[in-house]
Amino acid sequence: MRIRYILPLLYISAILSASCNEKKTPRMLGKIKRETISFAPKVTGRILKLYVVEGVMVKPGDTLAMLDVPEVNAKIAQARGVVTAATAQNAMAHNGATPNQLKQIRAKFNATKEQFNFAQKSFDRAKAMFEDSMMSPQSYDEAYAKYQGARSQLDAVTAELNEAERGPRAETKEAAAGQQAQAKGVLQEAEVAYSERYIIATNYAKLETIALREGELATAGYPVFNGYLPSSTWFRFTVPESKIAAYKQGEAITIRVPYNHTDLKGKIVTIKQMPRYADITTPYPDYSIDDAVYELKIIPDSIASAEALLFNATVTLDKP
Repeated sequence: MRIRYILPLLYISAILSASCNEKKTPRMLGKIKRETISFAPKVTGRILKLYVVEGVMVKPGDTLAMLDVPEVNAKIAQARGVVTAATAQNAMAHNGATPNQLKQIRAKFNATKEQFNFAQKSFDRAKAMFEDSMMSPQSYDEAYAKYQGARSQLDAVTAELNEAERGPRAETKEAAAGQQAQAKGVLQEAEVAYSERYIIATNYAKLETIALREGELATAGYPVFNGYLPSSTWFRFTVPESKIAAYKQGEAITIRVPYNHTDLKGKIVTIKQMPRYADITTPYPDYSIDDAVYELKIIPDSIASAEALLFNATVTLDKP
């Protein structure tokens, strides 16, 4: 009687032991991915106001935050002062001398001309006296020097008067206009920088994280807002070189999502080798030494169903 009961138990135990020793085909593990995007300021400033919260969907043109940029305000004030000065210089170059300036130059010209006439008369007398041997050579040379000096002064004042009456040179006008344009460019640059105190969304995106809070300093280029592009979910698997032959580009494939026990259909769109640092160079259970590693990118057939999945959750492929 005892043997009748022992034999069936031994038979069942053997079957269970054999089934446990059978090698199961391992599943390929992957991750749910989405295309990411970040929004960063172009200027450095302290965050004054946040207009969005994590988890919201934003569209192009939405204001995400406002920064305090006092340095830019100071630059705008400086640039406006430079523009005012350059504008005045440009107007002066085009308008030429004022009526009062012309009056002063003409009076200076008349006085210099009288001095020249007196110096010329004095020299004529000295010349006649020198020819009659009534003046020493020293006195004659002094009279001649005064005459030449008076004539040089008259020439200089005459040129100054002609230039004032004719107006500035074309080159002077062009230089003044160039300085004014440069000053306006500096002001425009400062005003553009001031407008960049707002962080504006440039794409449709669902915000995942906001890296800074109000009162914190945001440096230029720092990604303050990070999120995902809509309808961009895909599945990523890494496959060793020894198993890559089982997968073909364009092949339809079934993805298993363990956390919610659902299956999704998709298609392999790319198979690309990962960078060299990703190659296996040490012993791993499922990889061979120096195996190249390839990335499978699988796009789901139903984008709407994939959008509801959790980012970076694990997915599996039953195919070895």
